[in-house]
Amino acid sequence: MAKQKIVLAYSGGLDTSIILKWLKETYDAEIIAFTADIGQKEELDGLEEKALATGASKVYIDDLREEFARDFIFPMFQAGALYEGQYLLGTSIARPLIAKRMVEIARAEGATAIAHGATGKGNDQVRFELTAAALTPDVEVIAPWRLEEFRETFPGRAEMIAYAEKHGINVVASAAKPYSMDRNLLHISYESGVLEDPWFDASAPENKAMYLLSVDPEDAPDEAEYVELEFEQGNCVAVNGERMIPLHIMEKLNELGGKHGVGRVDMVENRFVGMKSRGVYETPGGAILFTAHRKIESITMDREVMHLRDSLIPKYATLVYNGFWYAPERLAIQALVTESQKNVSGTVRVKLYKGNVMAAGVKSPVSLYNPHIATMEADPTKAYDQGDATGFIRLNALRLRVAAGVQQQADSK
Repeated sequence: MAKQKIVLAYSGGLDTSIILKWLKETYDAEIIAFTADIGQKEELDGLEEKALATGASKVYIDDLREEFARDFIFPMFQAGALYEGQYLLGTSIARPLIAKRMVEIARAEGATAIAHGATGKGNDQVRFELTAAALTPDVEVIAPWRLEEFRETFPGRAEMIAYAEKHGINVVASAAKPYSMDRNLLHISYESGVLEDPWFDASAPENKAMYLLSVDPEDAPDEAEYVELEFEQGNCVAVNGERMIPLHIMEKLNELGGKHGVGRVDMVENRFVGMKSRGVYETPGGAILFTAHRKIESITMDREVMHLRDSLIPKYATLVYNGFWYAPERLAIQALVTESQKNVSGTVRVKLYKGNVMAAGVKSPVSLYNPHIATMEADPTKAYDQGDATGFIRLNALRLRVAAGVQQQADSK
């Protein structure tokens, strides 16, 4: 009888390396390791050999970077998504793409289950499994961290590191560097270990080596750098006059932002499962893109359309954060976002300087900003009669006057 096949989301890190070995032994199964290349760079070096040496029967390493940028990052930035006012959702937005490809491989390979190394306390387990449910509802999901026997064997990272050393599994994590890291085209996140103490200063000079995408803002160049971004229908299509596909846009902006220490965030956020967690993020290119996109919207979007879209940002960001990328409500909001971006076209100039992204100019052939109307001087267009504001103010003040009068009468009794 053929062995059961399990497709494992494999990063080559501590958790998934141990899980690969553990699944193979515990389920007596054939393990197909899957790694999505979404911009991890050198982390992918030697990954196939490592997976096979750890016990995988087959390894997929699929280059999904272009799809990630085009179909996930860019639509999310069109929506202006920002979770809890700080987080640009770098890890969150990658999970539905990874899970989508996992279930495609599972169908192609005739696998009966997929598995992941997401902890039972985190958000990623939800993101992976909600995507699987939306795309392949009958697939079985194995989540080792939610299994008691796995947790008893590995109560902490120290035991996992010891297990890896015992079985000759090379891992980046060590007792001396116990925080975890997740990298993709949009960002790098750091969490756990020493970072679990919110009083720990991740920006201190002795912690500079932790950051990989950006220089310390204090060490960034003393001279500012100007960057121009061109937009068409809400998507950046060129940087400094050079047209590029979304993938290359992100790579270029990461390079520029990283050089100037842009895009670092240190926050305590609210996980979907109910607890608070501390995360440190580097999102250099995303920080530039987010700021520039808001700037081009400021002169091209109708006020009421902008306010309607902005009212949906917390909901949209929460849907992405919580793993509902393929939910009908996210798709419905995305349709509204797409409509809102029809005229979001033009050029934005930003200035990068020591961790900051500063607006330095914006123009558009479809700008709704009219300096002749906005001017404090005489309006040559005569589009706005200042005298009209008297009635406008009087009508808007009516309910306030009525309420104030009623309150004064009540207070005088």
